[in-house]
Amino acid sequence: MTQFSDLGLTEVLLRALQHEGYTQPTPIQAQAIKPLLQGRDLLGIAQTGTGKTAAFALPILQRLVTDRRPAPPRGVRALVLAPTRELAAQIADSFRAYGRFARVSVATVVGGVGMGSQVKALARGVDVLVATPGRLLDHMSSGNLRLDTTEVIVLDEADHMLDLGFIIPIRQILARIPKNRQSLFFSATMPKEIAGLAADMLRDPVEVVVAPVATTVERVVQQVFLVNDAGKRDLLVELLRRPDFQRTLVFTRTKRGADRVSQHLAAAGINATAIHGNKSQPQRQRALDGFRAGRSSVLVATDIAARGIDVDDVTHVVNYELPEVPEAYVHRIGRTARAGAAGMAVSLCDDSERGLLRAIEKLTRQILPFTDRRAPGSDVPRNKPQQARPHHSAGGRETQHKGKGGAARGRAFGGRHPYGEKISNFGAEPGHKRHYPSRQGHSPAGKI
Repeated sequence: MTQFSDLGLTEVLLRALQHEGYTQPTPIQAQAIKPLLQGRDLLGIAQTGTGKTAAFALPILQRLVTDRRPAPPRGVRALVLAPTRELAAQIADSFRAYGRFARVSVATVVGGVGMGSQVKALARGVDVLVATPGRLLDHMSSGNLRLDTTEVIVLDEADHMLDLGFIIPIRQILARIPKNRQSLFFSATMPKEIAGLAADMLRDPVEVVVAPVATTVERVVQQVFLVNDAGKRDLLVELLRRPDFQRTLVFTRTKRGADRVSQHLAAAGINATAIHGNKSQPQRQRALDGFRAGRSSVLVATDIAARGIDVDDVTHVVNYELPEVPEAYVHRIGRTARAGAAGMAVSLCDDSERGLLRAIEKLTRQILPFTDRRAPGSDVPRNKPQQARPHHSAGGRETQHKGKGGAARGRAFGGRHPYGEKISNFGAEPGHKRHYPSRQGHSPAGKI
């Protein structure tokens, strides 16, 4: 089996990895590190939790260690762009951990905090700068930052950059970086706009594909509760009071919704905090630190704020509201079942969200098992939820491992899906056309 010592990394990096307790690379690290050490561009299709940060951080650090030239004043040798403040902070922490014996300067430039300390750090020149696009452009327009000597550019979670309206700012940033740079591009999905950006940014890239959507969702036990909107809060409290819900992420669609859910949980005696874009960066960091340390067992978050949440041992993800963009469902539930651990995702779905549920099932190629809480006398099942059933491919073959529960669910609901489709026709079988709603509004553009 491949070891980090087999990849050509220098002793100071291997020592740091040993200090962190890492000996064997993940698949994306094993595939990406060697070509990156050779200076190749890279296109990585990877979900969160696959180890992609180390896959690009280690080769960048090796470049900086073997070529000790200082960054010029206001200059940056390696630039990493991330969609959110939390993800930027997490990436910067990883660079510091892997470079602990390498004397490499790392700085973070994000919104939500004052610019003074950032200006001071940039003035000296920085080896590695991790930034969100909005604040980075602020510094560029103010003359605090130059990119004409930048050697490496990393674009992380490019598909989420699209959701946030950052594609034009990213193109503006790329235009200021030398053409003879090394470019690294990571995205979990490849919609048309992202594929176009990758084609413009990369030169003869190595392609690494790890953990496609179907594989990621397969690792998580998933369950849907059909519930009236008015009953969601009480059902959430009922679930969170179970002893197995030890560390839970709850997702809402809006900032106001996150606050309301958090307040309701607190009133019910459940230790919960909220994290979203209207919170200041110190508030967001305190909430995240408290969740990591176990001071709060529940963190209520919006999709934007949650992109940088990398917390071990999240036992459950609860979709209090289903996301309007189905890919966000995969990102949400990927916060549990990390590093081979078990995890469970629970979704609360009211009648207005049935189109969103269908879009999620289409994307993940699964029929999600459900319990109907709308019927009088129904109760939360105490047994372990059943695995999702696979959709069938156009050729009639199953696209994922066979799960349990389809027959039982069909009997319980007269052989029909809860939203009126026969179970036998709910997969995309030959000759059967399904109609899903068009993807609803992406998040508006804005600085983060």
